[in-house]
This record gives sequence, structure tokens and C-alpha cells, in this order.
Amino acid sequence: MGSIGFLGILLAFIGILIVGLIGVVLWGIGVNNNLVALRNRFKNAFAQIDVALQRRYDLIPNLVNVAKGYMKHEKDTLEAVIQARNSAFSAAKSVAGDPADPEAMKKLKEAESQLTGSLGRLMAISEAYPDLKADSQMTALMEELTSTENKISFARQAFNDAVTRYNTAREVFPSSIIAGFRNFQEAELFEVDNAEVKKAPNVSFE
Repeated sequence: MGSIGFLGILLAFIGILIVGLIGVVLWGIGVNNNLVALRNRFKNAFAQIDVALQRRYDLIPNLVNVAKGYMKHEKDTLEAVIQARNSAFSAAKSVAGDPADPEAMKKLKEAESQLTGSLGRLMAISEAYPDLKADSQMTALMEELTSTENKISFARQAFNDAVTRYNTAREVFPSSIIAGFRNFQEAELFEVDNAEVKKAPNVSFE
């Protein structure tokens, strides 16, 4: 009887251990799936930013071409805008391929900062060209550019909210164990670093 009793206890212990292990495995799977879902959510959120960014990149060459007809002595400024646009376009393509890549996002933020700075200088110089300000095509382009900038701002906020939720989920204990084991890297926010970059070019063409 003693040996049978011991065997029963042993089997019960093994049963509890197996149930516990199954519970841990199921918990790990649940955490992993939640992190995947949160990561996919911010990746999808970046798709909305990408649409607006691509529209912005399409508008800029048209804007520069119109300005070129009036600002013949501002060649360096116009070329700087196009170069900054091309760099930002390339950086955005890299991030679109993998929004979870923090290095790609850092390069996009830097490129976008340079582009916005170049656009700001162009808009400031354009104040000295009243004929350019009166051009109906330039006015229409500026209105659409401003609208696009606003869309980028709203989409960026949604993306940053999704990234924050993901980063929080991967950092809290004990989920951080699964995040480290499964190599869920910290995602980079799509932020702007100064007040000048945060606002869209604000030039009145009235």
C-alpha cells in the first residue's frame, strides 16, 4: 500500500507539473501573439503615413518647377529642396519595407527634418516674389501641400500611439521575458525634434 500511495503522489505531482508547463507554454504563446498583433498594428499605421508622405513627395517637384519660373536666381535653394525630397523619398521607402526597423526610422526622421527645413527656406524666400505668390498654380499646390502635411501629422500621431502600446507591452514584466527571447525589438517613434519641423510650411498666397 505504501508503494502504491507513493506512486499515486508521484503521478499527481507529475500531472500538476505537466499542467503547469502547459499553462506556461500557453501563456507564452498568448504573450507572443499579442506582441505580434501590436507590432502589426503599428506597421499598418505607418502605411497611412506612407500614403501621405508619397503624396507630399509628388507635390514638391511640381512646386519647385512652378517656383523655378520666377526664382531664377535661387537655383541653390531649389536644388536643395529637390535633393532633400529625394533623400526623404528613399528613406521612406526603407521604412515602408519594415516600420519596425529603428535605424531606418531614425534616417527617415533626419531626412524629413532636412526636407521641411529646405521647404521652409524656400517659402521664406518666395515672400520676395509677389508674382510667384499670385500664381494660381502655386497657390493650389501650397493648399494641397498644407492639407497633406496635416494628414501626415494625424497619421503620425496614430502611429506613435500604436508604437507606444507595443513598446509598453514588450517592456513590462513578465512579458519582457518573451519579448527578449523572441527578439521583439523596441520600435522607434516617428517624432520631429523641433518646433520648426512640427508645423507645415505656413505661407499665405492670398
